[in-house]
Amino acid sequence: MDAPVNMTHVTRVEPPRGWAELRLGELVEHRELTLFMVWRDVKVRYKQTALGVAWAVLQPLMTMVIFTIIFGRIAGLPSDGVPYPLFALAGLLPWQLFAASLTGAANSLVGNAGLLTKVYFPRLIVPLAATLSTFVDFLVSCAVLVLLMLYYRVAPSPAIVALPLFFALALATAVGVGLWFAAMNVRYRDVQYVLPFLVQLWLFASPVAYSASLIHSPAGRAIYALNPMAGAIQGFRWALLGAPPPGPLVWPSVAVSVVLLVSGLFFFKRMEDTFADVI
Repeated sequence: MDAPVNMTHVTRVEPPRGWAELRLGELVEHRELTLFMVWRDVKVRYKQTALGVAWAVLQPLMTMVIFTIIFGRIAGLPSDGVPYPLFALAGLLPWQLFAASLTGAANSLVGNAGLLTKVYFPRLIVPLAATLSTFVDFLVSCAVLVLLMLYYRVAPSPAIVALPLFFALALATAVGVGLWFAAMNVRYRDVQYVLPFLVQLWLFASPVAYSASLIHSPAGRAIYALNPMAGAIQGFRWALLGAPPPGPLVWPSVAVSVVLLVSGLFFFKRMEDTFADVI
């Protein structure tokens, strides 16, 4: 009679490598949860507010008025042949989409601490939902830009077909940087104090109140192009208003945005297993 064979089964658990570690397919499987969290964030933002969604219009409108007085009238900055109020608003809309998306993504994990410690779902959904919810405000505020274009009788340029590409550039940058800060914010709460200061500095380093064409030095333009929002904002004005095209400025902006997005995804996933323990 043969001796019994040892059928011990050995399971080896190893960390996934490469792109498999991101498990981006889980986002598709949980798409209903993503949409629910987007809708929840939109409702919470305007809950018990007197003006409701009108704040999405008032914020860029009042900022445009201030920029027009200070930079357009007093400083007399050029506006690429476009009326300065329209020039400023066309820069403010993609900027505020970026700033709101970045801030929302960075604070999303801390704001959903109770949910993270109770149930499993892809943690990447939280900052992505915070980013997508800001797009609702952006669409509402675009109505002001359309009315202003009608007032000044400025028709969209044929390059408007490229407009979604510059939106994608701004959102990709916001998601990439937002993932870095979201993961760090769980462990280091100093991030919530550093982020507003960084966003303010980034505003003045981007061509929101002024045109990127003011930078004439080739070396200066090369360094300036490393700011992804420089290419996004200048491209937005070109696609919509017929302002000077971003030209070579856009390619370094795209490259930096891709690096920020990919590195942010990997860093976020590396830190994901510690979120519930630390938060």
